[in-house]
Amino acid sequence: MTIPLKRLIFSVVLFCMCLVARADKVLVDSLMDQLEDVIAHREVFLAAKEKRLEDLYAALKSEKDERKRFYLLTDLYVEYHPFNSDSAYNVSLRQETLAKRIGDPVLVTNARMNRANILCTTGMYSETLAFMDTMRLCMLPEYLHPYYYHIKRTLYGLLADHAAFPAEKREYRIKTEMYRDSIMKVNAPSSIPYVLTKADALNNSGNPAEAVRVLKGYLEGKDISVHEQAICAWTLSESYGLLGERDAQKVQLLISSISDLRSTVREYVSLRQLALLLYEEGDLNRAYDFMKIALEDATACNARLRIIELNNSYPMINAVYIDTVQKQKMELKKTIIIITVLILLLVLLMVYLLKQMRRISRARKEIEVAYDRLNELTDKLKSSNEKLSEANNAIAENSELKEVYIGRYMDQCLGYIEKIDSYRKSVGKLLKSGKLEELKKLVKSTSMTDDELKLFYDSFDKTFLNLFPAFVEDFNALLLPEEAIVPKKAGTLNTELRIFALIRLGITDSDKIAKFLRYSLTTIYNYRTKVRNKALGDRNRLEAEIQKIGR
Repeated sequence: MTIPLKRLIFSVVLFCMCLVARADKVLVDSLMDQLEDVIAHREVFLAAKEKRLEDLYAALKSEKDERKRFYLLTDLYVEYHPFNSDSAYNVSLRQETLAKRIGDPVLVTNARMNRANILCTTGMYSETLAFMDTMRLCMLPEYLHPYYYHIKRTLYGLLADHAAFPAEKREYRIKTEMYRDSIMKVNAPSSIPYVLTKADALNNSGNPAEAVRVLKGYLEGKDISVHEQAICAWTLSESYGLLGERDAQKVQLLISSISDLRSTVREYVSLRQLALLLYEEGDLNRAYDFMKIALEDATACNARLRIIELNNSYPMINAVYIDTVQKQKMELKKTIIIITVLILLLVLLMVYLLKQMRRISRARKEIEVAYDRLNELTDKLKSSNEKLSEANNAIAENSELKEVYIGRYMDQCLGYIEKIDSYRKSVGKLLKSGKLEELKKLVKSTSMTDDELKLFYDSFDKTFLNLFPAFVEDFNALLLPEEAIVPKKAGTLNTELRIFALIRLGITDSDKIAKFLRYSLTTIYNYRTKVRNKALGDRNRLEAEIQKIGR
């Protein structure tokens, strides 16, 4: 499928236009950020301006040559002219006084032209015209001709702008054009006054496209001052405005405004015009802020003409801004009420949800408890089965053990009966034969008792260790490693181990243990205390832990 050529060309053009629009928006946003940054740092630029003025005053104070002082006053005038009209006017008066003292009529005229320029800026047109009419162009040196024509062109241009009737407006415009032509005649075509004047003439003659071409051609590769850049950008903005290219106009107004504020100019038009443009676009906050700054600067400069222009525009923006703020306040109140109602509803909903969640949580916990109980019952059932199996095995093992221990007990009892009977017979024989001394020796002798006790303890050790094979290891695990108690012979217990073997069997009374082991009660206490002091953990829990061995 082939795309028609016209549609393809239209698509490409539309795409290029979108790219250009996007690029313009990015540029505008970037310049707007720069302008707001410059506004935020106005105090820095103002401090630099005041430093320059202080330096000029210091140089003026130290300079003794009056002609050089005149030129220093000229520098001061140039600094003050777009910054503070009152100060610039006073400097022009000082220049005139100094020029008269020097006795140079050209310098006097130059000082008077400076004063006329300030009077024109402050809207005192009749006074400016009276000053300028006292000067004869033929009496002026050529280097003052461009300045003379500039003041005349500015004066008649302002009169044309503010004329109330068409006839006067037409007359002033003719004179404006005449002096505009004169400016171009006395300035070199490569100079910035010539280019700016020509662009202004082209704008006024209905050829703004040519004005853009002339200005752009001049600015390419030129290194101009910040203040000159502001003037060029302002003239370009007028050309783009006449062409209806609002984005390009806004870009130039931004550049001009940035340059004006950076060079600490207070008598300007660009920021006010930018504010009006933003107002038309609906950007009321910036329009209000920029117009407020422009009014503050114009007031500080005492630029009456700019104040009048601003007073014509500011109330409109201010009224709309206040109206917008009031509407925003009303909307804010409505929003706050709606938000409050929504918050209350949300709180109620949250309370309801919280109750529901608690019910669900309780139900879930009950289910979990039931499930856990079921698991426990299942585990218990499994455990019971395992224990039953173990019990069956244990019963079988215990049955065998019981048989072994019953047999051993019966053998031991029969042995004791036989030994007692043999002892009885020995005593009877000694009585019959009258051997009383031997009988006394036999009765007093403890060897039989000692032998029987030894056999009894050996039997106890074997029986206990058969019941608890790992008793010695488990017992030592409860003691400090270096305090382990090890019997001298494997398969036997020493006195300390027998004491705690009896405790394991449930005989915890020291008196019974003493009788069983045939020791004094004090000895048993000492043994128990000594072993408790060797405990690995809590010494008071040692005997309770020993009773758990083998379970």
